[in-house]
Amino acid sequence: MYQFPQLIEPPAAESGVVYTVASGDLRQSANQTCWPVQERLEAHLTEALRDLGWSVRRGHEVDPAKGHGFIDSQRAGIEVFKTLPPDAPLIVAEAVWQYSHHVLAGLRSHRGPVLIVANWSGQWPGLVGLLNLAGSLTKAGRPYSVLWSEDFTDAWSRHGLKTWLDSGELHHDIAHVTDYQHTDGGVEVALGKAVARQLATEKAIIGVFDEGCMGMYNAIIDDELLNPLGIYKERLSQSALVAEMLRVGDEEARQARTWLDEAGLTFHLGTDEATELTEAQLTSQLKMYIAALRIADDFGLDAVGIQYQQGLKDVVPASDLAEGLLNNVARPPVLSRDGSRELYPGRPLPHFNEVDEGVAVDALITNRLWTAMGLDPATTLHDVRWGEEYDGRFVWVFEISGAVPASHNGGYDRSWSMRQPPMYFPLGGGTLSGVSKPGEIVWSRVFVMDGALHADLGRATVVELPEEETERRLQATTPQWPIMHAVLHGVSRDQFMARHRANHLNVAYADDADGAGRALTAKAAAFAELGMHVHLCGIS
Repeated sequence: MYQFPQLIEPPAAESGVVYTVASGDLRQSANQTCWPVQERLEAHLTEALRDLGWSVRRGHEVDPAKGHGFIDSQRAGIEVFKTLPPDAPLIVAEAVWQYSHHVLAGLRSHRGPVLIVANWSGQWPGLVGLLNLAGSLTKAGRPYSVLWSEDFTDAWSRHGLKTWLDSGELHHDIAHVTDYQHTDGGVEVALGKAVARQLATEKAIIGVFDEGCMGMYNAIIDDELLNPLGIYKERLSQSALVAEMLRVGDEEARQARTWLDEAGLTFHLGTDEATELTEAQLTSQLKMYIAALRIADDFGLDAVGIQYQQGLKDVVPASDLAEGLLNNVARPPVLSRDGSRELYPGRPLPHFNEVDEGVAVDALITNRLWTAMGLDPATTLHDVRWGEEYDGRFVWVFEISGAVPASHNGGYDRSWSMRQPPMYFPLGGGTLSGVSKPGEIVWSRVFVMDGALHADLGRATVVELPEEETERRLQATTPQWPIMHAVLHGVSRDQFMARHRANHLNVAYADDADGAGRALTAKAAAFAELGMHVHLCGIS
């Protein structure tokens, strides 16, 4: 006799009932710390929904033993979605950073309309979580809507909720996006095409340390899309990075530290390993920097990404200092193991933080174009963290979780290193922080949509705010991290949120506004030559 499996019969949807779920972190310390703000978001959302005549049912219970009510693993998410009516309207409420794969399996098969909502807050990165999940669902081809508000009492968000509840859809204005038109004219177009053709012909390798362990499904580009660009992955284990760190001597780390001291980098040091940045943590981080360059040399890498926050966080201090150094032209010299030659001399080894492969493609091409144009090729990604109006303009806070190239701050003497927050980084480690210098930048994002590679490009001005306003924004977000005050050209706050398909965006400086325009033209031409669907944001 065959034993047939017993299939679970899902519950039926009820009229006038909307379900909510909350995806969380994999790190329980983060889930516990962030749970109170998630409760506030859900209370505000529930009140708004009830005012609109709907009943709200939370799709999973709070776990008293864990001290939070987040879905905190992929398995937990699968089990939760087994109990939900597959046709019910569903809201994913995010007040914090979340791991998209915790809920991706359930959302892929859910048949009802899906809305992702977030709190508009600097202190709590719900916007970052929303954009990551939105980018992941875009890649997955799963329709969804998005909405954001400080507390869901404003008319705009209430109207958005009602529209979605009534129709199952919510559309925002994205008139700022236009498709790039191919052109044969201009030296910048010719340069972009030449760089693209060289990449496709001669090929490049990106080193990927532990792909996907930060839960960012949208940050993985499959080989079938990546290889036609001429870019191939070298898949590496972070255990190999730790093993290589053990081969680096203390004296080599001291030499790198001396170089940074002489360059003017300020270290905020203490003696408590649990809460302060210590000399031992810095020594470990500089060994990681040296080890990463040697592994990159071993495999002939053109760019590298370290997926630090899972795995390595329990073994060594944070990778951030190494990441910021790798992305800068001026950095401590590192010799090959036999001491016979300097590795990657006089240039960055582009590092794509959190192994975001959309950033990898972007940084690799930007590095080559900016170098060819005589511009500073230092690139970095930033989280789209938050923003507010200041002096009549909406000024974004772009804030990476640890390190930027020092040139973005105006040099090492305008940069500093602080201990990473213990909530995320139990073994500490220093950042490479600062306030991004005023100037003109090109911002961009490579992402997967409709089974193909797309790229959004735009312009922005990095502005200098008064010291007290900068400090207020730092204290309203994460004060240990590097901050950029950015005013986007031709793109409103809500337009950007409605369109952006990732929690990250990539930035690179030009010398002036004219140079930024020329660099963007070259970059758009390169992306298009490689076969991407290129979109210009806020640029007529």
